[in-house]
Amino acid sequence: MIKLYFWPTPNGYKISILLEELGLPYEVEAVHIGKGEQFGEDFLRVSPNNKIPAIVDSEGPGGRLFPLFESVAIMMYLAEKSGFRFMPEKMGARYQVIQWLAFQAASMAPALGQAHHFREYSKEKIPYAIDRFTSEAGRLYRVLEKRLSENEYIAGEYSIADMATYPWLRSHKFQGQNLDDYPSIQRWYSAVRERPAVQRGLAVLKERFERNRKPPAGAAWDNLFGNKQFGRPSDGGSQQ
Repeated sequence: MIKLYFWPTPNGYKISILLEELGLPYEVEAVHIGKGEQFGEDFLRVSPNNKIPAIVDSEGPGGRLFPLFESVAIMMYLAEKSGFRFMPEKMGARYQVIQWLAFQAASMAPALGQAHHFREYSKEKIPYAIDRFTSEAGRLYRVLEKRLSENEYIAGEYSIADMATYPWLRSHKFQGQNLDDYPSIQRWYSAVRERPAVQRGLAVLKERFERNRKPPAGAAWDNLFGNKQFGRPSDGGSQQ
């Protein structure tokens, strides 16, 4: 049994989608990042970087409990554990998947996240930051558009690279992007969205998330973007 430490974020959805695609039994442990539950001692023993997602596999290597954090590592582990499903066993094909998985984690996620943050969440609207990250998001969308104009899926066949990328593009409007400008991405996006396992993965904690859609403020802001997140002592001021 896999225990999934989860909150409804793009990185969290990567793992819930993959677990549904693999058909592996799992249970969800909600980690409410707005309430600061990611800083709890029990969770930090699994994920020392205080980020979701994380997993504990009760039947890990050697039949022992196996904790694992970082979404890319989790995806590769689960794919390999399941007989190299959605990640080919042959080295050449496998590294086609890995390079695009790395592209998503190292390039797309940071830039898209910052574009979203400075456009929607930042208390101070900083034109330079908004323009910089919106422009970089557009550049990365164009890289992906070219790739998908030549391939049905990111690494050729449907893989963990697609599962990792799709959740991050669901907020394309908040990143300053319009899918109408990227016809190949739009075609791929629709194909991934229609997969039943993807829909099930996106439904995890959906009702709880729908009750918490308002922008973070106060303690939630501090936990996500402020002193609590960065390990700084609070100045005692209000967080509005």
